[in-house]
Formats: sequence, C-alpha cells, structure tokens
Amino acid sequence: MSNPKGKLIIIGGSVDIGSFNEKPTDLTAKIRFFEKGILNRIVAESSRKNLSKIEIITTASNIPEQVGNEYVNAFHALNAMDVNVINLKTRDEANDSATIERLKHADVVVFTGGDQLRLSSIIGGTEFHHLLIEKYENEDFIISGTSAGAAASSNNMIYQGSSSEALRKGEIKITGGLGFINNVIIDTHFVQRGRIGRLLYACATNPINLGIGLGEDTGLLITEGHSMEAIGSGLIILVDATHMKNTNMTDVEIGEPVSIENLIVHVMAFGDHFDLKTKKLTIGHFKVQEVKE
Repeated sequence: MSNPKGKLIIIGGSVDIGSFNEKPTDLTAKIRFFEKGILNRIVAESSRKNLSKIEIITTASNIPEQVGNEYVNAFHALNAMDVNVINLKTRDEANDSATIERLKHADVVVFTGGDQLRLSSIIGGTEFHHLLIEKYENEDFIISGTSAGAAASSNNMIYQGSSSEALRKGEIKITGGLGFINNVIIDTHFVQRGRIGRLLYACATNPINLGIGLGEDTGLLITEGHSMEAIGSGLIILVDATHMKNTNMTDVEIGEPVSIENLIVHVMAFGDHFDLKTKKLTIGHFKVQEVKE
C-alpha cells in the first residue's frame, strides 16, 4: 500500500512471554517499563489522544487475560480510559459481526506479543483483517504491535529459526504476514537475543526487503508508509540488501553455511529517521543537556 493515512507503531518487545518457551515473569514490570515512553507516544499520536478508543488484540498470547489486563492498566495509568481487549481465538470470531463493529469504532489497535503464526493463521484474510487494512489506508488510525505483533506487521514474516545457526541454508523459516507494510521484514528482541544472523539471511533471500531488527523497549513510528522515526530507549538495526553483489545461497546444500557480499547495515537510536523510499538515514544528533545547579 502507498501513503496510508494511518500510522504503524512496531515495538521490539519484552512483553512477549508466550513464545520461545519463556516462563511468565513479572509481566507488570515488563509492560510498564515503556509505558511512559512508547505507550505514551501511541496515545499522543492517536486521533483523539487520551479519549481514543483502544482495542488490545491478545490473539498471539497464550495468557491473553493476563496480558490484556496489564495493557489496560498501563494505558489507564496514562489517562487513556477507553481501553478494551479482543481475544480472537478462531477465524469465525475474526469474522463475527459484533467484533467487526467494535473495530469500526476503534482509533487504535495494539497487537500483543506471543506467537506470530497465531496472528497470521487466525486473522489473515478475515473480515477483521480486511477492515484493519481499510482503516489504516483511509483513516487517522493507529496499528501497533509488540514482539509477535510487530513481526506479523509486514508482508513477509520470520516465524522460526535459531539465532546461532541462522546463516545456514534453510534454518530461517519465512511466511506471509498481515501486510500493513510492504518490502520490509521485521525481527524483534533483536539485540538481546542476538538475531542479526536471522535478519542477514532473510534479507539475502529477497533483497527487495529492508530488514528491521527492533531491540527491546524500542520501536518505530511509521507514517505515510515510508517515513520511520526511532522511539524508545534501545537500538534498531537496519539491513539493506539492495546493493548485495553475490551469495552462494543457491549453490550450497540445506544446513551448510551461506556467504553474502555487500550488505549495508545502519544503526538507529531515539530520534533518528529513515526513509524507506530513498533508503536515507538521518541521525538526530541530540545534545546532552547540562544540569544547572
């Protein structure tokens, strides 16, 4: 889609306790650590600010009630009070007329962490999915996703693959995502879980895609479908394979290491901007403010 009227906010996670066999820890702390930053930015960017109707989509999580409640509490702490939870467990529910009616009146939708395959298999191609895209294209509407919710936002989606063995042929598994943004591929918990190899491999398999690696407590605000602003406290790694010269990927056998020549890597931090159309990074150069005694 080109120049949608809506905004996309993708977040690197640390609220995802439904994937990779992680044990539930202090979920409240994990969500609240960015409530004053990224969640606050979601409210600020929404059409009606703290009066906006926010729907939390917990489909990806295996503990949807707990996750949903924590998000409601976090947004309430920011004085956004019209916050509700939709847990779509089946495709029938994603086509239900009452659920569709709720989505029609929403100003913001937030996809939680968990398993991105649950999102794509339950929501993909449903009336809920079609309405999300329609609202995003034509309204001042925000779609946000953290962890699995971020990974599923693009047209191509990593859903499996070891970080340590990522640069062996066939290790990384990619399928179709929800397609809110095209020609990118997104990985999350990026710095903390050492996933650079996953992104290098994914970009080399289809160099039209810009790789986006989101660190925890870190996100991108994407406007007009191409203008990206780094938000949050961590780092974002971008992999641009547009100028890739050569790879042996088609020559080696499954399980063998691959070679890749000439990938471009950028590092973004808070306030930096990147344009998907021009592939241009603009660094914010914020100065440290001196404390006056």
